[in-house]
Amino acid sequence: MLITLTTDFGYRDPFVGIMKGVIAGINANARVIDLSHDILPQDIMAGALMLRHSVPYFPRGTIHVAVIDPGVGGARRPLLVECDGSYFVGPDNGVLSLTLAGKQPTHFIHLSNSTYHLQPMSATFHGRDIFAPVAAYLSLGVAAVAFGDPADGFLRLKLPEALRAARRICGEILYIDSFGNLFTNISERDLTGLTAHKIVISLRDATIRGLASHYAAAVEGELVALVNSWGLLEIALYKGSARQRTAAQIGDKVEIIPDESGTGGCS
Repeated sequence: MLITLTTDFGYRDPFVGIMKGVIAGINANARVIDLSHDILPQDIMAGALMLRHSVPYFPRGTIHVAVIDPGVGGARRPLLVECDGSYFVGPDNGVLSLTLAGKQPTHFIHLSNSTYHLQPMSATFHGRDIFAPVAAYLSLGVAAVAFGDPADGFLRLKLPEALRAARRICGEILYIDSFGNLFTNISERDLTGLTAHKIVISLRDATIRGLASHYAAAVEGELVALVNSWGLLEIALYKGSARQRTAAQIGDKVEIIPDESGTGGCS
């Protein structure tokens, strides 16, 4: 059985290794894949986006564990969701929600059965004491309903939508990857009806004319806009960091207008 791990723990501390040790102690044959451990601390949205755009590439039956958990030990529930034959384990803070959008889960389970937790349980490390052991027991074939009581749904994150008015599209920066590429909330579908080489993309003081098909279509050191592997409009700097060049941050506005229509502003 395959288990993926997504956390904001990083690699400086032993937390990721400890979770893997717990899994191996329960099921030495489980295969564990690190999706990412370099999510910015407590960035629930980034973790949710990573899951959303990664889960489709894993086989049915995979157990996905996501631990971006600023509310650990508090009122938020530890949760297990079974959906389309796969499993999602993590805190009920929205991190699981984007990948499950539009789907009908088979089970929502509050992980309340301490039989499947490590004891004594820490109030600060549920990745070790709840989520890793639950994933390991799932991989051994324990049924989802054995882990606790049914839950009445879960917390859902809401992605900001790109707005289209007349001939203008207004979006924003949603995610920034380790290369400094800027992912927007403007999807390929939002661009329907526009001519790729006849648009202007604006971000802060930067202006890009036209969409490119790939990074190398730009001159080295030049900003480029393209539709990326997530199906989103991305602003990049060929052989550089668009984040450093533009000083962009999550939430910064991005505007698209036809090349002949002049400039405008997104508020």
